[in-house]
Formats: sequence, structure tokens, C-alpha cells
Amino acid sequence: MKVAVVILNWNGRQMLEKFLPSVCRFSQQEGVEVIVADNASTDDSLAFLSESYPGVRQIVLDKNYGFAEGYNRSLAQVEADYFVLLNSDVEVTEHWIDSVVSYMDEHPDVAACQPKIRAYYAKEHFEHAGASGGFMDKYGYPFCRGRILSVVEEDKGQYDTEKDLFWATGAAFFVRSKVYRACGGLDADFFAHMEEIDLCWRMRNRGYRIVCVPQSVVYHVGGGTLNATNPRKTYLNYRNNLLMIYKNAQPSQLKKMLFARYFLDYLSAFVFLLKGEIGNFKAVFKARSDYAKMKRQFATKRNENVSQMKSPEIKEIYGKSIIFDFYLRKIRSFASLKWI
Repeated sequence: MKVAVVILNWNGRQMLEKFLPSVCRFSQQEGVEVIVADNASTDDSLAFLSESYPGVRQIVLDKNYGFAEGYNRSLAQVEADYFVLLNSDVEVTEHWIDSVVSYMDEHPDVAACQPKIRAYYAKEHFEHAGASGGFMDKYGYPFCRGRILSVVEEDKGQYDTEKDLFWATGAAFFVRSKVYRACGGLDADFFAHMEEIDLCWRMRNRGYRIVCVPQSVVYHVGGGTLNATNPRKTYLNYRNNLLMIYKNAQPSQLKKMLFARYFLDYLSAFVFLLKGEIGNFKAVFKARSDYAKMKRQFATKRNENVSQMKSPEIKEIYGKSIIFDFYLRKIRSFASLKWI
């Protein structure tokens, strides 16, 4: 098989009912299979699939393994040249697969790609979790071509060129199966959030490229599992971001990054406190505490990643602070960075 489009589902019958039709309609071509992998749903997702989409293959897991391990276990049962990890709340468009796969066929050094991601409920704007490709600043804070922190740009065609990235969104993640497996897949210890950035960082350290192919367009709802202000999401984002830095940062940069993050994380915690977001305030402290506890078990992963590093520098890591640029320089668009 050439392409396996794999949707990980957990109690998402409504999402499947709404968005699976577009996936099936625009993925009907030779060499492409649509698969729904179920994380032990307790709703009627599987019954709905069996009745309404009997031609869609089901992979049924025995419990909810989360996003990362759920995909790892599911993809272990799939054979294809390319995997497409697709969120259940994504509406795809005509030829959404063709342009990305053609690009990857022509560029064997590209390990992963993403389409242009627009917001489902504000279709003229980019979507927060991916936009037109992901980057990271020198302190480990992610941002996008089309989204700087909380500000999402309107899509006016300003980012319609193919672009090398630091990370591709997990909402619609095209990846070579051989590279996915060689790099260890998604890190199950993350459970959910930032696992695709971690995987992309491993790929970039090994010399592979990550690219946005904006000729392919999809629409993403986003925030379907946890909304942006949920303390659980805050906790996972902060904890996993620190684990990701520890695992993947160049030896010459690691101490500097973690030292800076010590102060920046606690500063952001007190910002939450001033805003009256007590749950998020506590989430940052718990995230840092759990990171410290988990760090030792990640030492082997870090050593392996360091041994595989081929390049001392990754040009898609922004050499300044995106936080400083946003709050002090008032930068609100990727193009205003005048960077790459």
C-alpha cells in the first residue's frame, strides 16, 4: 500500500459522523486506505462505523493508550510507504493527498510533511495547532507560520510556498513509515501534546527535512479533547515541552535552555495567578515537579538521540525569544520576524 490514512478515535462518534465523509470521499484512489484506530471507546463509535462505513478498516485497541501510544500500536498493524496521522476533527479537500505525497516522492530527504491547516469555524484564518507549518524559538516555545502565540493570522496566500519547518502538526501528519519506525515513533511517555514536535526534532537531528506543502488544504476544528484553558492541557504542554528539550537539545544548548525555562515557566505561572487561573497556576508547578521526577528515566532516550545527531545547528529554530518579540516588540505575524 502506498498511503494509509489513520484516524485515532476515542469516543468520537460525532466527529466521525461529521468529518469521515470528506476523508472517504477525497481519499478514494488506488493505493490509499482509510483506517480508524479506536482507543477503547465506550460510546457507539464502532457500531456506527460498522453500519455506516463497512469498507473502512477498524483497528480496535484494548484500552485508551492516549495519542502517542495509541498511534504506535495502531501503526504497528499497518503496512504502507506513507502514514497519514489524521485527527478525527479534520475536514479534508480534493487532492489533499496527491500534492503532499508527490512532493515526498520527489524529495527522499523529507521525512514528514503537513498541509496548510485552516480553522474549520473561521475558514479564512489559519488554525492554531499547525497553520502553515511549525517552528520553535531558542527557549523551546513553539509557534507557526500563520500563528504567533495566541494570534492567528488570516490566510491571504502569504504562506502559500513550500517551506522547510521545524515541526509538522499532528492534526494532519504525513510521514515515511520507515523513518517513523527508525526514529522510534511517538513517545508514549508524553501521552498527549507535543509528541509530534518531539518526533520532528528527532528527525531533524538525524538530518531529515520537514516541509509544509500548502497546495494541500484541510480544515481543523482543534481543541476537541481539551480546550486551551484546561489545566490538564497546560500541565501536559509544560511537562512535555521540558521533556522534549531534555531529550533533543544540542549538548551545547541544553543547560542554557533549561536555565532560562526555569525562570520563564515560573513567571508564566504567576501570570496565570494574576489572571485568576488558579488551576493553570498549579498545573505549571506540577508539570515542573513531574518533569524533575521523570527526567532520569529519559536519560537513555537523550543519549540515543545525541548519538544520532548529524548537524550541530537546525536553522528552523528561531535564534531569539518569541515571547520577547510578541510582548515587547509587538510582533503579531510570522512574516514580521523577517527571519527565514
